[in-house]
Amino acid sequence: MKTPTYKLLPLTKTLTRKARLLALAGDPTRIRILCFMFRHKKACVSDVAQSLDMSIAAISHHLQIMRDNGFFSAERLGNNICYTLKNNEFIKGLKKIICDLNCQ
Repeated sequence: MKTPTYKLLPLTKTLTRKARLLALAGDPTRIRILCFMFRHKKACVSDVAQSLDMSIAAISHHLQIMRDNGFFSAERLGNNICYTLKNNEFIKGLKKIICDLNCQ
C-alpha cells in the first residue's frame, strides 16, 4: 500500500482572516445578534438590545466590532445608530451554519 503524500497547508492571510471572522461570530451574544439580524436585516441598537434583553452599551459594543470586521454597515438616524446586515458569501454561510427554525 502506497503512503499518501500530503501537501503543506501554509498559514496565509486569507486563512487567518477567516479564522478571525469565525471566532468573532462564535460568541453566544453575537450569534443571537446575527439571528436577530437574519430575521430583520436592519435594526437600530436599541431594538436589538430590547429584543435580546441586554444593555444598549453591550449590544453597541458587539455591533461595532462586527461592523469593523465586515458583518454590518451602519448609519446614524437622528440619535440612533442602525445596522444593516451585509449580503456576502461569508454572511450567507454563517446563516446556514448558525440559524435554525427560530432564526427564519
